[in-house]
Amino acid sequence: MSERRRRRGVRALAAATLLIGSVLPSVVAAAPSAAANPSLDHVFVIMLENHSYDSIIGDSHAPYFNQLANHYALATSYYGITHPSEPNYIAATSGHNWWLNNDDPDNRVDHRNIVDELEANNVPWGAYMDAMPSTGFTGNSANGGLYVNRHNPFMLYTDVRDDSARRQHIKPYTSLSDDLNGRNGTIPRYVWISPDICNDMHGGVDTAVPGHPESPCPLADSKDDANDIALKSKAETFVRKAVDTITASQAWNNGSTNAIVIVPDESDAFGPDSTGGYADTHYCCDSPITPAGDPDISPDWPGGHYGGGHIPAIVISKNGPRNFKDDSDYNHYALLQTIEDGFGLNRLALTADTNRVHPMWPLILP
Repeated sequence: MSERRRRRGVRALAAATLLIGSVLPSVVAAAPSAAANPSLDHVFVIMLENHSYDSIIGDSHAPYFNQLANHYALATSYYGITHPSEPNYIAATSGHNWWLNNDDPDNRVDHRNIVDELEANNVPWGAYMDAMPSTGFTGNSANGGLYVNRHNPFMLYTDVRDDSARRQHIKPYTSLSDDLNGRNGTIPRYVWISPDICNDMHGGVDTAVPGHPESPCPLADSKDDANDIALKSKAETFVRKAVDTITASQAWNNGSTNAIVIVPDESDAFGPDSTGGYADTHYCCDSPITPAGDPDISPDWPGGHYGGGHIPAIVISKNGPRNFKDDSDYNHYALLQTIEDGFGLNRLALTADTNRVHPMWPLILP
C-alpha cells in the first residue's frame, strides 16, 4: 500500500496473519501441447511501482523508458490486476490475488504458484531483490525500508518461505550478474527482479541509508512533482544497468527466444478516498470484483471491478519485434500465462481462463 493512502486516513492494514489457502483450492489447467505454443529460453520480469501509462509513456521525465518503448515493443492496453501492490505481485506469480486487497507484510498465501510449476518441470529460476540483506532473508523489511517483503511475492508463499532449499533461489540483486553468467552453477531461465523502494518509483524513504546512494527518496504527491521526477530518474538508472547486465550475460547470448518485461505493478495513487486513493481502477481480463464498502478499499467504494489501472508494459526481446505497439488487452495474468506456455507449465488459476486471458507472444516473437 502506498503511504499516500495512510495520509488520507484510509483504513489501516490488519496486523494478523491471513492464511488464504483455506478459502479456495488452486485451479490448475493442463499445459497446452508444445506444438501449439512457442517456447522461451529465458524471461526476465522487472517489476516497478505505482505509475500509470500516461505518467511514463510520452513523459519527458522518463526518456529511457520511452526510448525502450519506441525501439522495442510496448503493450498499450496493459492493466494492473487490482490495488494496492502486494496482490499484484501475488497475481503475477500465482494467477489470482486470492481476495487480497491490502499490503499486510504478514499475509501468507497457501496456493500453487510459479515456483511449484517451475520446479515440477525442472526449469531453473531465481528471484533478485534489491537491498535484500542476504539470500533467503525472511524479514518483512530491511535497510531502512528500502527492501519490503510485499514486493517479494516468493516469501509470501508458505511452500517457498518454509523451504530452505527454495529460499536459496531468492537472493540480493547483487547476485544477478554472477548467476546469469553461470558463476554460481545453473543459469536461471525464469528471473524476477524487484528494485528497492527508491529504485522502483515508489519512494517513501526520507533519510539516507548507508551504502545506498539512491536514498533518500521521498514520496511524490502528484505526477511530475520534484519527488516524482527524481523517482523516475532513479528507476531509469536502475533499469538501464539491469538491461545492460542481462543483455551482456551468458544467459541472454546463449538463448534465442529471450524477453525482458518492464512493468509497474499498478497505476499511481493520486486519486479520491472512494477508490482507496487511486485515480485509476480500470481493468481487464479477470480483475477482482469487490463489494461496496470493502474495508480494504473505502466505505465509499461503490462495488464492482477493482482493477489496477492502465500501466505501461515494455518488452525487450532478443530477436522479436522492433518499434511495435500492441493494443490487445493484457494484464499480469497474461504475462504469467505467456511464461507458463513458454516453459511448458500448467496454467495456474485464472491464467487458465483463455476466454479472457491471452498470451503476449506478439510482443516477443519476430
